[in-house]
Amino acid sequence: MTGKSLFAPEVEFLDEIVPQRVTGEVVQIIGLVIECIGLSVPVGSMCVIASVQNGARTEAEVVGFRDNRTLLMPLGEMMGIGLHDRVTCVTRHQRVRVGPSLLGRVLSGRGMPIDSKGEIRDFTFRHIYSAAPEPLRRRRIAEPLATGIRAIDGLLTCGKGQRMGIFSGSGVGKSIALGMIARGTSARVNVIALIGERGREVREFIEKDLGEEGLKRSVVVVSTSNEPALVRVKGVFVATAIAEYFRDQGMDVMFMMDSVTRVAMALREIGLSAGEPPTTKGYPPSVFSTLPKFLERSGQSDRGSITGFYTVLVEADDMNEPIADAVRSIVDGHVWLSRKLATRGHYPSVDVLDSVSRLMVDVVTPEHRSAAQKIIRLLAVYRDAEDLINIGAYVKGSNPEVDLAIQHMPRIVAFLKQGISEHTLPDETMSQLMQLASSTEGNGKSEIEQ
Repeated sequence: MTGKSLFAPEVEFLDEIVPQRVTGEVVQIIGLVIECIGLSVPVGSMCVIASVQNGARTEAEVVGFRDNRTLLMPLGEMMGIGLHDRVTCVTRHQRVRVGPSLLGRVLSGRGMPIDSKGEIRDFTFRHIYSAAPEPLRRRRIAEPLATGIRAIDGLLTCGKGQRMGIFSGSGVGKSIALGMIARGTSARVNVIALIGERGREVREFIEKDLGEEGLKRSVVVVSTSNEPALVRVKGVFVATAIAEYFRDQGMDVMFMMDSVTRVAMALREIGLSAGEPPTTKGYPPSVFSTLPKFLERSGQSDRGSITGFYTVLVEADDMNEPIADAVRSIVDGHVWLSRKLATRGHYPSVDVLDSVSRLMVDVVTPEHRSAAQKIIRLLAVYRDAEDLINIGAYVKGSNPEVDLAIQHMPRIVAFLKQGISEHTLPDETMSQLMQLASSTEGNGKSEIEQ
């Protein structure tokens, strides 16, 4: 083990140090699981495995028990761990360094800086496994939070503290959408968790999609696909704890995670290795019990808010696959990115008709809601008749609503499309939406009926 450990006990946490040295011995390694005897500590405890051959030290976490043996999974490479190596419990609590100096920094899944900008200074500690705010201590969501994306702010408006899922297949523009939100949001701080992504994409996202402007007010937590499953999962809870720190300072925080599916895959890897039975598509039960443990930590509190955008990589573009279905049942709305729109060069590829914001009605004015409903109605009418229109079988005048939708579709599409580096202020989005909606009216009748 190299470098300073995130989990090393600190003086100010003396009450959390294991009061006596608890040790065990490695007796078996099968796959990703290290089995040891003589180590009586609870699940979640952090341990250090010391090699009897060369003294190398590897950190590991207790993940379960089997036949009076303690099961551990390493947070690093297993190479070098051997039979009879000594296992010592270091701490039963896991913490992350938090503070204002985290802004503009890129951290590993264990909360340590990886951006060559030096050590984190002026920090305190926060537990990474915290409880979600109590239901009756959550303030109601009543204020909108801008994302800078017109399709979302105009037709799928989010509130401060709302949790939204961004669902799509691969290569449809999730990272582009997150970058646009990070640059254009009205939230004071962004916390971005890139979990299980390709290593190549990390720098590309930070420099291209996020940009210098977005990074200045962001904290990025990175755990790539080649890292151990435990580190990938830990990255989610580390990022969430950082977001909670800024929330408790009274700030509105935008929390973005890419992606929940990669976390679920890491949880599946851990669960199956520990001996859990597989259920739907091989996911063990612990996956579905863990999802709300971090999804519910976003939201309003009595101090600040965390607005969460969680991407879900949908297998085969199937919105009803297990992880997508589970996440959709927990969050407060979802944005569907359409492959069909993306192939047309329509970005962000938000399919408004297949998306919903469950709290929009609580955070917008009646005028805004009415204008949005008119545009959504025209989009729905056009989609119903699209096949006939495309093959030239629709006869103008057959249906006034279809005629109106055809007439205004170019302007609606122009409103929904947006350049990657473009972000629109809330007042400008509202102004464009109201103009677009009013152009479809005419003394209570459509333009065709006049």
